[in-house]
Amino acid sequence: MFGVLALLLAALGLYGVTAYMVVRRTAEIGIRMALGAARVRVVAMVMRGVMLQTLIALAVGAPIAMICVRYLQSQLYEITSVGPGVMAGAIAVLTAAAFVAGTIPARKAASINPAETLKSE
Repeated sequence: MFGVLALLLAALGLYGVTAYMVVRRTAEIGIRMALGAARVRVVAMVMRGVMLQTLIALAVGAPIAMICVRYLQSQLYEITSVGPGVMAGAIAVLTAAAFVAGTIPARKAASINPAETLKSE
């Protein structure tokens, strides 16, 4: 239950950061689209940022999690070490959650109307 809650909080946090980034870069995205950028390229630009954040977080968090298991062995029932299958599954689930959390703001960024964006500037 706590794992699901932690995953939900991580996905909501990433969604919030990505949505804020899209709002801050609305003018830039509008100009890119006015100059001919395809919607697919805008979605790819936003998703690239989301996946980069996810990879950095995994590169920092996975080793820390493996180190922390050593200190928590006495409090965890029948846990002796971190299994590679469990760690790979956790990484896959977190990556999928990050992808879903980033897709919503990326699609919103792709639907920006360039004319309205340039008019408001």
